[in-house]
Amino acid sequence: QVQLVESGGGLVQPGGSLRLSCAASGRTSSRVAMGWFRQSPGKEQEFVGSINWSGGSTRYADSVKGRFAISRVNAKNTLYLQMNSLKPEDTAVYYCAAGNVEYSVTLRPYYWGQGTQVTVSS
Repeated sequence: QVQLVESGGGLVQPGGSLRLSCAASGRTSSRVAMGWFRQSPGKEQEFVGSINWSGGSTRYADSVKGRFAISRVNAKNTLYLQMNSLKPEDTAVYYCAAGNVEYSVTLRPYYWGQGTQVTVSS
């Protein structure tokens, strides 16, 4: 079993920045794709971005492209989401996800974290 624990959420003003972290533990593999999703009240879960096992390939939702950046440090089993130029519409619970197929280019979530709240408000 794999455990994913997010941290770094909080309250930030519009235009500000936050960095989320996702620490993986248990029977982890650094050779799986990982990513971030988010969900706001009353809305469906939304894909934010993903990164392949090596960190050499990333994908982003159009709504965050150019503002958010995903990275990973496999030696630390940690995934990051750097969020810049935050907008009120970025307010959501952010979830970390990991696949279970090694060397997969695309992310098919199999493991999920418990989520961390991000609130963008003045």
